[in-house]
Amino acid sequence: MWRVDKDTLESLAVGAGILGTGGGGNAYVAKVWAQCELDRGARFDIIDPVEVPDDAWVVGSGGIGAPTVSVEKLRRGDEEVRALRALADHMRLQFAATVPMEVGGGNSIRPLVAAAQAGVPMVDADGMGRAFPELQMVTYFMYGVPACPAAIADDKGASAVFTAASNAKHLERLARTLAIEMGGTAGMALAPMTGAELKRTAIPRTLSVARDLGDSVRRARRSHSDPIEALLTATGGALMLVGKITDVERRTATGFARGRLSLRGNGPYGNEMEIDFQNENLIARVGGQVVATVPDLICVVAVIDAEPITTELLRYGQRVAVIGVPCHPMLSTPEALAVVGPRAFGYELDFQPLPPAGEKTPWSALSS
Repeated sequence: MWRVDKDTLESLAVGAGILGTGGGGNAYVAKVWAQCELDRGARFDIIDPVEVPDDAWVVGSGGIGAPTVSVEKLRRGDEEVRALRALADHMRLQFAATVPMEVGGGNSIRPLVAAAQAGVPMVDADGMGRAFPELQMVTYFMYGVPACPAAIADDKGASAVFTAASNAKHLERLARTLAIEMGGTAGMALAPMTGAELKRTAIPRTLSVARDLGDSVRRARRSHSDPIEALLTATGGALMLVGKITDVERRTATGFARGRLSLRGNGPYGNEMEIDFQNENLIARVGGQVVATVPDLICVVAVIDAEPITTELLRYGQRVAVIGVPCHPMLSTPEALAVVGPRAFGYELDFQPLPPAGEKTPWSALSS
């Protein structure tokens, strides 16, 4: 077990923001919320998956909605824990821990707050190894955890339990519709599973990956060395472009931030790049040729300090670096690619894995 204090929270927010590939909810907003909880005396405990008994119950936790809404709309602060309690009441059991649906962005931190509010730890694992825009895109559902029951709660005190859905995609449509009615963002509790199911379906120790990645970037900033180089070293990623944002097309539609980012590179990166996004960055093209696709990570960070930039905060003129990072192996299986590959997002192309930039990836030290 390890504990998150304010310094660790800073690293977690930076690392999770990078792994969020533009989405997962704004990590800075979630960090500030968590800092307030720490000031009130909250304890943020994180346990390894092997510490969870096989017969204990664990619940997935996180937010749902459009990032463009979540950075403007004040939260009540207990949405996720109220969804958790509604689901626990429905199932007539107690959850021993929460686990993030995704390690990317603020959705790595929201379950931590929900766990502290519920008086339980959070598991060092998640269902994506990054962030994806839709609920069915988690390894828990891909590898056999039932889609229902699940619960949702808003900032006005309302909550609802989904007792049945035909599949995880159906749950996504139901929950997204209700989240829109709830004001564009809400908290969720879903994928209730036993410890045995968790160990079989989760990507392990991804919170540790996010923390260590954030540590590397923050150390580089403090020592006045290159934080982009520190990021590349920590992830084994490939630097695809350094340049300036020349245009952002963005709209909030059907509960997502959708659009396209245009960039012009500098110096040896003198090409023009376009990135399509749906909350998260999905496809990168240079000169019309695809150079990176989901489920690999396409990360946009500020060139000066490697601060991650979420899609709702992209602006004309920002100086950025675009970095490609290999996804976790659990996301490149046929079962996973059917749900999170390019075709799952409507693109008529197959997954094109990034060429290895070295022996190291974020997942090198992890057991898959």
